Amino acid sequence: MQLDLNLLTALDALLEEGSVAGAAARLHVTAPAMSRSLGRIRKTTGDQILVRTGRSMVPTTRALAMRAQVHALVQQAHHLLSAQQELDLAALDRVFTVRWHDALTAACGTALLTAVRRRAPGVRLRLSAEPGTDDTELRRGEVDLESSSGAPTLPDIRHRLVGTDRLVVAVRPGHPLSEGPLDVERYAAAEHLTVSRRGSLRDPIDDALTARGLGRRVVAAGPTAAFALQLALDTDLVVTLPDAITRAAREGLGLVTLPPPLPLPEVPLYLLWHQRYDDDRAHTWLRDLATETVRAPFAPPIVPRQPR
Repeated sequence: MQLDLNLLTALDALLEEGSVAGAAARLHVTAPAMSRSLGRIRKTTGDQILVRTGRSMVPTTRALAMRAQVHALVQQAHHLLSAQQELDLAALDRVFTVRWHDALTAACGTALLTAVRRRAPGVRLRLSAEPGTDDTELRRGEVDLESSSGAPTLPDIRHRLVGTDRLVVAVRPGHPLSEGPLDVERYAAAEHLTVSRRGSLRDPIDDALTARGLGRRVVAAGPTAAFALQLALDTDLVVTLPDAITRAAREGLGLVTLPPPLPLPEVPLYLLWHQRYDDDRAHTWLRDLATETVRAPFAPPIVPRQPR
């Protein structure tokens, strides 16, 4: 059965106005055109809808029963197809899935959740662990916002550079590398730990060392930055990882932070989302808020002015 949904608008006007002429004026059509619409509505529903009583028309029993539902359907259709309204954060009821690197979640997750709860108390966040896969979850709509150290290659995945981090070396207090100047030979000779969800024992640091004719011994790979930092605290293993997003965790554990003894590539941080959300005002608000939150650790520290 094929239905002309325009008939719903005509039916709504007829039931609201109670006359063909009034409904025609409301919808800016001629009275004969509205009369033809009424005929089609009668044929479709099998009901007279409006019947003449003297000089006026009154709705049938079925028309009275369906009037509220018809009006609600027409309003919903207009809302669905009209331009997006202003975003009402206080009334927003939505669940967002945010998939970030564990160190980024540890550094910024609390601030993001607090900011969301303060501005949109009906919004719920699902903070998901970063997987070792590609962007299929973004494309399927299972993830709303993701972090990455690389720009996406798929054309339908949008991205925004929110910061660039530098690598630092973290060791336990009293570690041999913390005594005296750290040169590249001593750094390479130490036992190292990588951070990799896939368990990789090699990363760009090894390429930088290879270019200098050196190599290092990586004895373990940890799945998260939190695990790697704890292992560095409990052993003599050396971990080299991004500075800004692990600073609070390193300081909380009391680890010693050292500058790397050789130039290392900086680590960009991107936020990724699918193009389906480009014009979604609620998603735009979330990613702007996330950008603001994530950029905070990258801001240079404020040095208090000394009194004169």
